[in-house]
Amino acid sequence: MSTRKKIYFASDFHLGSYPQELSHERERRIVQWLEQVKTDAAHLYLVGDIFDFWFEYATVVPKGYIRFLGKLAEITDLGIPITLFKGNHDMWMFDYLKEELNVEIIDNELELQLDGKLFFVHHGDGLGSGDYKYKLLKKVFRSSFCQWLFARLHPNLGIGIATRWSKHSRLANNEDEKFLGEDKEWLIGYAKEIEAHRHHDFYIFGHRHLPYDVKLHSKSRILNLGEWMNYYTYAVWDGETLSLEKWAGKS
Repeated sequence: MSTRKKIYFASDFHLGSYPQELSHERERRIVQWLEQVKTDAAHLYLVGDIFDFWFEYATVVPKGYIRFLGKLAEITDLGIPITLFKGNHDMWMFDYLKEELNVEIIDNELELQLDGKLFFVHHGDGLGSGDYKYKLLKKVFRSSFCQWLFARLHPNLGIGIATRWSKHSRLANNEDEKFLGEDKEWLIGYAKEIEAHRHHDFYIFGHRHLPYDVKLHSKSRILNLGEWMNYYTYAVWDGETLSLEKWAGKS
């Protein structure tokens, strides 16, 4: 009888973010976590912003992440499926990771039926009310025309621009994240809107960078997965219970 029963969810590794030495250390810790996960995982969901930047040219991908990608390959070779969501930082994933690692790529949301429970999973970017500037930019960046234009840039220039941009991100500057209250957290508001029309037992998001576990009502919860710069948090479904946990492995 298989002991692989747990479903894991994690997001916002931001591998490759500035400064590089912290990204390398974070990659090492993530690989340690994955080494533990592979012992009992039935499925692994990586819910966006796994890379701080990702673009697949026809013959070039961003260098680095060898230990991380190798561990993902090891996991899929064991027969454990991996589902990888596009985030706002790595929305330009196409076929490379699917072909090399045999992972499933998800563009937007995914509904999952697990053990009689309905899950709604999305990276979390561009949801809810407001933030119209980003929503417009997301449409532009995800357009095939924009991707074609970026592909015309030499990789040294294109990836160089992204690297400089990374230095000014909220993660690079380690901006303090604070819970705004249920009435002001836009992902909670979005989940409540969805819940009013279609019931889900669990909503799982990334993007917000702040881990939280909030009841929408007695039969529905929302979890934000947090990030791996400060929190090292992830969620686990064991067939009966969904829990938000913290990796406390080797430093």
